[in-house]
Amino acid sequence: MENELTLKRFTDIRRDLGFTQAEFAKLLGVSSTTADIERGRTKLSGKVVAELLKQFKINPLWLFGESENKYLETSQTSVIPKVVTVDSEDRENMVLVNAKAAAGYPQNIQDTSWYRQLPAFDLPIPEFRNATYRGFQVEGDSMLPNLRPGEWVLAKAVEHIDDVSPNKMYVVVLQDAVLVKKIERRPNSNNVTLVSLNEAYPPYEIKPFQIQELWQVSSRITFGEDASTEKGLLKQLQESMEELKGQLQHVKKV
Repeated sequence: MENELTLKRFTDIRRDLGFTQAEFAKLLGVSSTTADIERGRTKLSGKVVAELLKQFKINPLWLFGESENKYLETSQTSVIPKVVTVDSEDRENMVLVNAKAAAGYPQNIQDTSWYRQLPAFDLPIPEFRNATYRGFQVEGDSMLPNLRPGEWVLAKAVEHIDDVSPNKMYVVVLQDAVLVKKIERRPNSNNVTLVSLNEAYPPYEIKPFQIQELWQVSSRITFGEDASTEKGLLKQLQESMEELKGQLQHVKKV
């Protein structure tokens, strides 16, 4: 029989994640429910411990009271882009993800063929050459007044979740959604808090493992009505880039 601390921690994991005993059992490959495990009637098998590690990054040593670190490698949770695209000269493109494409982005995040349907743009500006950037269209009004629905943000890839700043905005790619939010890491908490600028949307917490990719918003682009087609969008983006390029050159000359 497992010790009381292990049983409590196992039960707390399920409750924190919001699963019923039957739902948790299905996820972990246990027959019927996890009730017998939580009551200490059934031994916590190595397979279940392995699934907790694989799916939720739960540290087995923490589970058995041998460590204070609940999650394994939280600081190394990889949020880097799963796929990057390049042009004919092997230079990285900026892929543009509109609101419609964003709906399928989390599920196709590692499918290289899926990215081919998205418009890609080469940024001929040195400032955009030393990192991976992606364009995302803003959906919804949770980031008003800073970002309006339909606007676009250019965002830079983030390598690790520990690199986030509370003063920046981020495109957060979860397992089922693409959101634009501010991110807070609260002391003594393994969770991540997603914060909207629009006060009508309350902050909410997620687990680090739920984040697939993180992109730090670096600039915003507002397009006109004729940007509804891919051709119109690329034309306006080209014009915006030329304008931005001119501004940068002007700054350098000054």
